[in-house]
Amino acid sequence: MFALPFFRRDLPSLRGDRITLRLPEPSDYRAWSTLRLASRAFLEPWEPRWLPDELDSPAWRQRLRRTREDFEQGLSAAFLIFETRSGKLLGGITVGNIRHGVAQSCQIGYWIGERYSGQGYMQEAVRLATRFCFGQLMLHRIEAACIPDNARSIHVLEKAGFQREGLLRSYLRINGSWQDHYLYALIADEPGSKARG
Repeated sequence: MFALPFFRRDLPSLRGDRITLRLPEPSDYRAWSTLRLASRAFLEPWEPRWLPDELDSPAWRQRLRRTREDFEQGLSAAFLIFETRSGKLLGGITVGNIRHGVAQSCQIGYWIGERYSGQGYMQEAVRLATRFCFGQLMLHRIEAACIPDNARSIHVLEKAGFQREGLLRSYLRINGSWQDHYLYALIADEPGSKARG
């Protein structure tokens, strides 16, 4: 395991024009479970199969513990997305599989509540996460994978400057079945990546 100085500091909060990203806290449980439940049919086609206790309080506490441990070990940073003005929870974005050494890369994944989809919030969240990865984490490459039928996610990634690199066959088990995924990537020093802006 590695320990970057960044991961030993206070928990990060990333602020954009309309949204703020921060790590989850115990008090976020009610908003998180309510939004996830209301958006279940919208989210399930793109996520691993939900467990029977997916939204229960003990499962939330375990998720929170794992999130903090992974952050402290420098493995991932799982942010919740909030509308700054109202404080409403909108979704989540995770910077995961953080690798240093010769790789200097990570993967991002995200979700948004159905009622907030299509309003540009995720686009801003991806931009903030990108700046975090290329800035504070000093990474070189960010990867994202998405199911070919997920037109909304493809739009978010392509608008953020990610380039499609290929097809990963039977890559992840999503909603109970193995799914192909497009692999997208953004490189820090590519023209137009806005990596360090």
